[in-house]
Amino acid sequence: MTLVRIAATLGLMVLAGSASAQTPSTIQVIGVENEYADVIRQVGGKAVHVEAILTDPNTDPHTFEASPKLAMAFSQAQLVVENGVGYDSWADKLMAASPNAERQVLNVQKLLNLPDDIENPHLWYDPKTMPVVAMAVADALAKLQPSEAATFHANAEAFVASLKPWMDSIAAFKAKYPDTPVATTEPVADYLLKAMGCKLMTPQTLEKAVMDGTDPAPQDITIQNELFSNHKVKIFVYNQQVTDALTTSFLDAAQKAGVPVVGVYETMPTPGYTYQSWMQAEVEALTKAVADKTSTLSLQK
Repeated sequence: MTLVRIAATLGLMVLAGSASAQTPSTIQVIGVENEYADVIRQVGGKAVHVEAILTDPNTDPHTFEASPKLAMAFSQAQLVVENGVGYDSWADKLMAASPNAERQVLNVQKLLNLPDDIENPHLWYDPKTMPVVAMAVADALAKLQPSEAATFHANAEAFVASLKPWMDSIAAFKAKYPDTPVATTEPVADYLLKAMGCKLMTPQTLEKAVMDGTDPAPQDITIQNELFSNHKVKIFVYNQQVTDALTTSFLDAAQKAGVPVVGVYETMPTPGYTYQSWMQAEVEALTKAVADKTSTLSLQK
């Protein structure tokens, strides 16, 4: 499941982002990951038609199959928001094959001034990410439709303000449950866990091996299993989208040891969530895991 390979295992769903009829002035936008598409919709409102590419919370988003239909969508897009860090490099290849001098591209990695060798590409779990994305989207849309600039920037500010309950929940967890020891399968939610003040106990080399689809070192597997059997962690954070025999064995070990499990996702669970409510639900699930040892394996409604 390397971050750059193109494989034929992901069920592709390209979803329209607006139920209203499009007009000639509607801005055509692609949010490669549906969490970014959701933010674009909130900032752009009726002025944008948004397509999300990675939308299925039941499949591995690290693998992807391009299609002629998708290439056409990229060729017509006036704005594209992609994650970067190699996570969706196939999008760059499609755009290179379909040149469009007027197309704007927002690469979240570059917006955050992150280096190419950053180990964790799941940038949307970092509480600092989406405020930057929302403001950059507003600026980009304003260039495409100057008459609506004030609306775009007001929407972006409203979006940032709407994140406050999530930020407050993060701060509350950090204050009440400092240094909570946590095990993971891979670094999907690590940015959020660190913001919440959790202590990440799983070896980083194991996380990376699982993320990259390589075999972890035997000693790392032993360490991980002992986190459960010796009750060294209070939560097991399990990536619901990338599972195999090894991660399933960790899940079994956690459940056998009575360690509550919280499922996390790389693709926003839909329908039923916005970015804000998704992130809030993850924090609430983590809080329940510590407060009353309740597992939340799935957030899908």
